[in-house]
Amino acid sequence: MEVGKLKNEMLDKWIIKELRGIREDVLIRPGIGEDCAAIAFGDTACVLTTDPITGSGSHLGKLAVHVCLNDIASSGAEAAALLMTLLCPEGTTKEEIHQIMVEANAEANLLGIEIIGGHTEITSAVNRTIVSATAIGKIPIQNLITTAGAHAGDLIYMTKQIATEGTAIIASDCEAELSKVLTQDELEAAKALIQQISVVPEGRIGGRIGVSAMHDATEGGVLGAIHELCVASGKGCVLTKERFPVHDATLKIAAYYNIDPMKLIASGSMIMAVNPDRAALLESALSVAGIAFSMVGEVTEACEHWLVEDQQRMLFHSPEADELYKVIK
Repeated sequence: MEVGKLKNEMLDKWIIKELRGIREDVLIRPGIGEDCAAIAFGDTACVLTTDPITGSGSHLGKLAVHVCLNDIASSGAEAAALLMTLLCPEGTTKEEIHQIMVEANAEANLLGIEIIGGHTEITSAVNRTIVSATAIGKIPIQNLITTAGAHAGDLIYMTKQIATEGTAIIASDCEAELSKVLTQDELEAAKALIQQISVVPEGRIGGRIGVSAMHDATEGGVLGAIHELCVASGKGCVLTKERFPVHDATLKIAAYYNIDPMKLIASGSMIMAVNPDRAALLESALSVAGIAFSMVGEVTEACEHWLVEDQQRMLFHSPEADELYKVIK
């Protein structure tokens, strides 16, 4: 099997279809593209998500925190706590473990989140440190947002630029090699994108405005995230490639490694589907918050997914393994 998360078809056939809904208090169950699960506690939904960091050798604590909190944000919920598991290879030092937790705790506390437990061990089962986090949040049930809520005619927005996380990871982990094609200033700018991977602020805005659906872009990049949102909603889309903002360093890195930045891991971008009547409210709120955004397409009734480039329409599908794995072995 290929490196990376399971293809959606395999995930659906081998895992999701084996899971049976048996409890009335479960509000969000597993589904392609769904970022979170949710359970009812009275009028409040407890929102949960879990994710590992497997494709980076740096910033493990920061990435683990933000990737999970971004999922919670996509539901419109307020995150409260994190559980973290560290699986470290033989030879890992106590200083390395300590640094991961210092970084993770600092990032969590900045957002008002506590790390309340987890597990740490040295094991021969891994050859690099794996950090897996579980986040817990809460939201009134009537305000809960899912990936599957998009409607035909909704406008599709994304925040910031494509491939934010992937650009930062590659620039950090492959700095010596990239110094041949990027200036030091360009490398520093690319690495600094790690500071933009949180989508918690835009998730709060989307929840307040009442967008139809949200999905944070991770493995598979922005194209994968939009495809998942549309599939979860039983809809299609038409996207305009020229509307997707991209950092200059991302373009140079993608050209050097011959990868598609539209399919490169993209934490830092929130995908939002919103009714056109609410689009102006969303744009205004994002602008006031200083969050860059672009309207990149529209949700369609027909379950076909089109990308328009230079006025040419091309069907696109769920990406294969993330482009990151072509670079980070």
